[in-house]
Amino acid sequence: MNRNPPNILFLMSDQMSALALPMYAGRGASTPHLDALAARGTRFENAYCAFPLCGPSRAAMMTGRLPSRIGAYDNGSDFPSHVPTLVHYLRLAGYSTTVSGKLHYVGADQLHGFEERLTTDIYPADFTWTPPPFDGQPLEDAPRRERTGKVSGTETVSDAGPYARSMQMDYDEEVFAAGRQKLFDLARGRAPQPFFLMVSFTQPHDPYVTPRRYWDRYREADIPPPRVPAPVPEEDDPHTRELRHHYGIDRRPVGAEETMRARHGYFGMISDIDDKIGQLVETLEETGLGRDTAIVYTSDHGDMMGERGLWFKKTFFEWAMRIPLIVTLPDGRGGRRVARNVSHLDLLPTLAELAGVEPDAFIRPLDGRSLVPDLEGEPSPEGGTVAAEHLDEGTRAPRLMLRRGRHKYVCSDLYPPQLHDLESDPDELENLAGAPALAEVEESFRRRAAETWDLPTLRAGIQWNRKCRALVDRAQRSGRWRSWDFTPDSAARWYVRHEDGFPDVERRSYLPYATPPGG
Repeated sequence: MNRNPPNILFLMSDQMSALALPMYAGRGASTPHLDALAARGTRFENAYCAFPLCGPSRAAMMTGRLPSRIGAYDNGSDFPSHVPTLVHYLRLAGYSTTVSGKLHYVGADQLHGFEERLTTDIYPADFTWTPPPFDGQPLEDAPRRERTGKVSGTETVSDAGPYARSMQMDYDEEVFAAGRQKLFDLARGRAPQPFFLMVSFTQPHDPYVTPRRYWDRYREADIPPPRVPAPVPEEDDPHTRELRHHYGIDRRPVGAEETMRARHGYFGMISDIDDKIGQLVETLEETGLGRDTAIVYTSDHGDMMGERGLWFKKTFFEWAMRIPLIVTLPDGRGGRRVARNVSHLDLLPTLAELAGVEPDAFIRPLDGRSLVPDLEGEPSPEGGTVAAEHLDEGTRAPRLMLRRGRHKYVCSDLYPPQLHDLESDPDELENLAGAPALAEVEESFRRRAAETWDLPTLRAGIQWNRKCRALVDRAQRSGRWRSWDFTPDSAARWYVRHEDGFPDVERRSYLPYATPPGG
């Protein structure tokens, strides 16, 4: 394998469950371009996010550390400027670094290592979305969603359908256009190589609305219903019952017809993003950049999409936690499938190794490990352990998850433990916690959880952090308001200016095809 540091095109979507894609579930949305990317690269069959929520998941992915270790507790948590990210390490290794699209970083630093940011973000960068401190009371006893007004609800499920335009469509069109233009600019030699370019879309995040051309790609028969229908609420585990209230599912249930309409819209949004990804990959090839560029595709977390009668995220069930992960190398062999459990936390050490960053460059211990051996086809141990956290307002106490081999373990100091065998019970219908036959397995998970987390200290730290953020937010709203939202430089394009003359001004923008017509 060529060890020259490759360019890296990092493609991301939002709220894309791996289980909605046929390459993972055998049936699902039509994704010919992602399928083609997987065929030429390595597909990780059991990849997990580190937190089933946008902001914390993204911060953890970019730092290679569990969210709690960097204070990423919820969607209103500050991403501290002093925490090194993948982008910082790549920049020190000589990469140019650019992002187009969603980062969902909160705080005054809206770059975190990127030299260039081509678009604004779609969500606020301040402490607006700071949740209240844990109060220990069941979520049913406090109408938290109405009180905060910052959480999706089943109203957005009912909006599903074909629309000519939406905020998310507007945003993703801008993200796509800016990202594609950046590829042309890089090919023209306007920035040093190697480059790291992230193109980060907001779809298929709810609401589930999509243009008619994507809605019409699917017939009703193409949309599979949920594998696990909505159970009787009394049969839910305690956290799932509370999550129903948090999202308003208990007050406004979603019927079978609405569920299928929302899944239809979700599939249409996936096809929209698939087409955009296909065009970006095509641009790589047209410009000749493809032969030197590694491509990564993933999503920040999944979506329950009506499974078990649940929607959105904030749960450790597979539809919310399993994310697609595809990595192609410019000179790698395609079609590999890696079965062992991996995590977003593995991406920083993986891409850093590809970029030639030495392991001793990391100034803090990482919670992930490099996937380069998997990309090179070297034997890797079956199983593997991944960790994840849920610490936001969708729970009344920190919830923690470990997956090792075929088993998944969930624990908390306020909720009963859950243990699932995902090989024999992929739909997680039977809680095996307390089963005598698995006592040793459960005890090993308990020990690992105790080694990884100090629950009382974690809970106290979250409480203090939220109170501080709430105070700062109130103060910022008193007097003159200063926004942290990123505003891009609209003068970044190169057009005709006063010093320019023809034909030079036109010729400098020419970019020949890498392959001549018919070649």
